[in-house]
Amino acid sequence: MKRRPTSLVVRLTVSIGMVITVVLLTFGWMIERSINDHFIQQDVDELNAVVYALQHTVATLPSDVEPEELERRLTDAISGHHNAYYYISDDAGRRIYQSPGSDLERFSRIALPVEKVSVDTVGMWKDRDETLRGVVLWLDSDGLGSSKFLKLTVATGIDFHLRYLNSFRNHLRIVTVAACLIAILAIWFAVYQGHAPIRRISREIRRIGSDQLHTRLEPDAVPRELAELAVSFNEMLGRLEDAFQRLSAFSGDIAHELRTPITNLKTQTEVALSHARSVEQYQEILYSNLEEYERMAKMIGDMLFLAQADNKLLKPELVEIDLEAEMRILFDYFSAWAEEKNVLLVLKGEQVWMVGDRLMMRRALSNLVSNAIRYTPAGSNVSATLSVDGERAKICIWNAGEPIPSEHLAHIFDRFYRPDASRQRSSEGAGLGLAITKSIIEAHGGKISVQSNEKGTTFNVLAPATGCCSPDSGHFETKWDNGGAC
Repeated sequence: MKRRPTSLVVRLTVSIGMVITVVLLTFGWMIERSINDHFIQQDVDELNAVVYALQHTVATLPSDVEPEELERRLTDAISGHHNAYYYISDDAGRRIYQSPGSDLERFSRIALPVEKVSVDTVGMWKDRDETLRGVVLWLDSDGLGSSKFLKLTVATGIDFHLRYLNSFRNHLRIVTVAACLIAILAIWFAVYQGHAPIRRISREIRRIGSDQLHTRLEPDAVPRELAELAVSFNEMLGRLEDAFQRLSAFSGDIAHELRTPITNLKTQTEVALSHARSVEQYQEILYSNLEEYERMAKMIGDMLFLAQADNKLLKPELVEIDLEAEMRILFDYFSAWAEEKNVLLVLKGEQVWMVGDRLMMRRALSNLVSNAIRYTPAGSNVSATLSVDGERAKICIWNAGEPIPSEHLAHIFDRFYRPDASRQRSSEGAGLGLAITKSIIEAHGGKISVQSNEKGTTFNVLAPATGCCSPDSGHFETKWDNGGAC
């Protein structure tokens, strides 16, 4: 079973909470480090003061000072520094003086003397359960003792600083944990409230049913981050509404178109069964019923074809097609009908080749030619012009007749659509021919459009071309006069 993704509220809360926790811990570590550096600097300043006092004391001592006087003066030298200790020895390591209450002799022996007391040169160690920070350096003896230099070990107790740092660290942990919990709760509440527009949009979307596809979200009433979502959803609703309306109209048109042949079949069958008839009469009724069956079968086949086109299931079998030859075949096929209607068929232009499905293209062009002949008045022309427009084959089929009103041109390729009452259902078809033609042309990567004015109506077909069959093919013009062969 696929695991459900974690909610956005939880993900955002955890992510932001982790960031805030890291920031607080880093900030606390920086504060702690700053306080520790401050304490170290204080200790260094204290040690420097002690060193300066001892240097001054040693420099002012007489060479013949008595041991008692020496001890008194060295003790008084740091009388104001209660937390400081020091140890003085000669260059041979013999002790000259040591502060009471401390044992710095071991550290004096193992530590390397430095030139000055600084943050980088002080060391830290433990002595008799007391933590000290100190340093070892050389002093001029100034005649004190037999040595030229004296080794001075000076230290100060830092337990107070360490206790303060430990207490600060514990308080910092408590404050950090509390701040993180408060921040996480605040973040969760803010994120939850921030998602309120999404929940409101979800409620509005949930209320939209098939009878409310006209409803639209207000992009200006949602946060800027959701405005594009609202616009996209409105566009999707528009497409669904259009598709639903077309589906509803299509269903109604199907019912209307199938009702007539079914009614005819039912009526004829009832008449046939009303009383006994001859074999010839029964055959005539069956032939009439067969025509209605064929009409329904053709309509159902056309609707299945359009359903395949809507679901991108049309897969043309691509071959090279000579459009001039195809148009000649079609004009030959429709020549008898054109002669009956006294319509002149004219084919002109260049010899153009394209890659496509021969049967599909023949069906599409046949629909256009038959549609042109059907609505062309007697004594007028139907012309087909072939040309190459860049890398596309262009087929223009023109017929004279009354112009199609502009309000109908946008719907001329809709299923079951007829511009006026004169084009209502008759034996000519169910109004699916142009819709099928458009599907075929688009399945070949082409386009079809229509123009209509007082001079006539023109259907323009653009499809990918492979060029002319030969460089010297030139232009041609052929007429089917009164249905005669070319």
